[in-house]
Amino acid sequence: MSDAPQTSVRSLVRSVAMRVKAAPRRPLRALVVDDEELVRKFVERVLREAGYDTATASDGPEALELTAGAETFDILVTDVMMPQMTGDELARQIRASTPEIKVLYLTGFSDRLFKEKVTLWADEAFLDKPSSVKGLLEAVSLLLFGRLELPQENQSS
Repeated sequence: MSDAPQTSVRSLVRSVAMRVKAAPRRPLRALVVDDEELVRKFVERVLREAGYDTATASDGPEALELTAGAETFDILVTDVMMPQMTGDELARQIRASTPEIKVLYLTGFSDRLFKEKVTLWADEAFLDKPSSVKGLLEAVSLLLFGRLELPQENQSS
């Protein structure tokens, strides 16, 4: 069995990390909210290893406590269906104080997302669960930078 896919994922993470570290004056901050611990840890690890400053919450109320602090987040990566508060409601509440935040909805229920929320706002996107490392990093990149950030080895010379 070849380790090429693993090498590709590592180079993708390194490539994104280098751009994230070089681009802004401060680290980009990501708030990861999911009631499933394994999903939350996966997303947090991928983003942290790619150079993002991350914080996690297991539900909407906990996430709102984190956003009440002095620092703002650049992107909210949230589950759509959670106990106590949906991801959509959480995003609305956070946007009341941070209207420029980007929102990536993670969902295993995309049909429900569009049943309750007919359209996405300009700075919103969704990604089906489970997602790959590459899919997650590309979705975050599209939201934050407006383009796909592909590893150098995959770009044409």
